[in-house]
This record gives sequence, structure tokens and C-alpha cells, in this order.
Amino acid sequence: MNSSIQCRGRPLENKIMESDLSKVPPLGAVLFDIDGTLGISDPFHHKAWSEVLQKVGFNGGVPITVEFGMKNMAGRTNEQIGQFLFPDWDQDQLNKLVQEKEALFECSARQHLKEINGLHKFCKWIEEKGLKRAAVTNAPRYNAELMISILGLSEFFPFIVTGEECGREKPFPDPYLEGLRKLNASPDHTLVFEDSLTGVKAGVAAGMQVIGVAAVGQEKSLAEAGAILCIRDYEDEKLWSALEKLNAC
Repeated sequence: MNSSIQCRGRPLENKIMESDLSKVPPLGAVLFDIDGTLGISDPFHHKAWSEVLQKVGFNGGVPITVEFGMKNMAGRTNEQIGQFLFPDWDQDQLNKLVQEKEALFECSARQHLKEINGLHKFCKWIEEKGLKRAAVTNAPRYNAELMISILGLSEFFPFIVTGEECGREKPFPDPYLEGLRKLNASPDHTLVFEDSLTGVKAGVAAGMQVIGVAAVGQEKSLAEAGAILCIRDYEDEKLWSALEKLNAC
């Protein structure tokens, strides 16, 4: 039985105490979500969804809140979001809505997308260690490739795995299992970086240790979902302290 499965039934405080990642060495691979984990994209998704939803009169034309978006939309595919918001719409209506939303998102992302603080420093560390890596996302492939390109990471990631191409999206483990398959990596020696409950649950279900990239106020919920460590960004001292201990094992 792998170490992450053994850990699932333990109290939350015990999981947090094991944030030195002592069960992971030798580390062989790192899997990243994209939205909110590599780049600060959530505000652009929120703005795009808010605009298209106001246009069609959702919620009486009152803009959706950030809290509504984080609870009901973060980490989900466009198809999942569309079906949640408009369960009675036909597929053509949903497709048109999503296309308009994606066009708005792309415009904002091309102009304003920024990396999570310290990302390129961490990517350099991964390269220097010779670790395998892949991006695993619920975003559409075009969207995923766009963001990775804007962030200058097209050469860094040999593989991008999208949920819609795996049969089942996050929170099912399928996308992360496919990432492991493509890299020929062991779940016992792979770390996952995620920012959403959906993604954390998927990584844990795939048998891996998950580090949460947590916005303010999200640490507790990500830890409860199974993240063994929560960091604010890739400059976080907690991350580098954990990596230093991992490297010493």
C-alpha cells in the first residue's frame, strides 16, 4: 500500500505535521495544475464568466461573487460549469456561452497573465534535479497551451494532460493517473501542486502527495481535502524548507 493511501484516514493535524514530505524520496516527478497554480488566472476567468452570465441574465443580472466562483466553478471544466449553471440548456446554447467566455478570457490572459511568484525559480530547481514533469488540468487544451506559452513554459512541460481527454475530469484521479503514465512515474515518488479542492481531491485519489497553492483563507479547506502542505507561492519558506529536508533524505 502506498504512503498517501495510508495517510488518508489520519487526523488533519497529523497530515500537516508530515509536511517534510519524508515519505516521497527519491522524488522523481512533479505534476502541476495550471489555473491558479502556475499563473494568476482566476481573476480573468471570473471576469469573463461574470460578463457572459450578466449578458444572459443569470442571477437576475446581478454579477456573481468571487466566493460563488471559488465554491462552484474553480477547478471545474467548462462543461461541468455550464451544466451546473444551466442544467436545462441544450448543448448548442452551452457551447456558444463557453466560446464567448473563452474569447474574453483569452483577451485578458494575453495582456495580463502573470506567473505565481517564484514559479520560474522553482522550475529551474526541478530542471537542475532532472525531475520529470507534466501539466495536468481541467482546462481545454487550447486554453492550457495558451497559458503555458504566455508563461514561457512550453519547453519546460513535455506533456499537457487535459481532463476532457481522459474520460473523467478532476476530481476523479484519471487526469493525474494519465500524467503518471505519460511520464512513467511512480505515484509514491511524485508531488502534485494544486490550488483547488477539485484538484487536491484528484491528486490524493491518484495516490500522490499534494501541495496546495492556497489563496488567503483557502489553507484549511485544501488541507482538509488532503493537501499535506499549503504554500502561498513558490517563494514560500515552508516549501523550500520541505524540499531541503526531502533532498537530504
